[in-house]
Parts: sequence; structure tokens; C-alpha cells
Amino acid sequence: MSALPEVSQSTFSTDVLASDKPVLVDFWAPWCGPCKMLAPVVEKVAGAMNDRITFVKLNTDEAPSLAGEYQVSGIPCLILFKGGKPVDRIVGFVNESTITSMLNKHLAAA
Repeated sequence: MSALPEVSQSTFSTDVLASDKPVLVDFWAPWCGPCKMLAPVVEKVAGAMNDRITFVKLNTDEAPSLAGEYQVSGIPCLILFKGGKPVDRIVGFVNESTITSMLNKHLAAA
């Protein structure tokens, strides 16, 4: 369904928290319409920026404890992790430039 790799409860700490690059996690669920609309937008941004940021998806139905740990109350929810910590988030459907500008803000601060 998605071009982005999936992370799970068991791979999250390795793939996201221990990553040496910033990681944008797309918290989503299969029944979520806006999530399906956002997926190609995130994939387009990933295509342009995947040399500097890692992009992954996390199915909240399969990892509810992670969604709870990071206070994901609405999906789609994009959370940017740097150095193992969440540093920014976007909730709901947004356009490509909104995602890109959020990511660039944190890359500039790196």
C-alpha cells in the first residue's frame, strides 16, 4: 500500500529512537480516510528529502501503546524525532509545503 517502510512496536526503538538521522513517523490506521489521503503527500516529500531524513509509517492499530506514549490523539499524525526525542508534530491532513517547511526548520537547526 505504501512506499514507506513500516515500523512496529518491536522495531521502533531501533529504527526511530536509535537513528542517527531525523525520522518522520507517520502514525496512521487502515480505516482512516485522511491517512490514505496524506500517504502520497508524505511519500512525495520523502522522495525529495530521504537523503537527510528517514521516513517511516506506524500503524496505530498494531501499536496502540506507542501511539499513547507519544500522545497521538488524532490521526494522521506526523511526528519528527531527532536524537530519539519527538521535536515536532503535525496532526491531520496537510499539504506538501507544510510538511517540507516543518522538516526544513529542524534541518536548519541541526
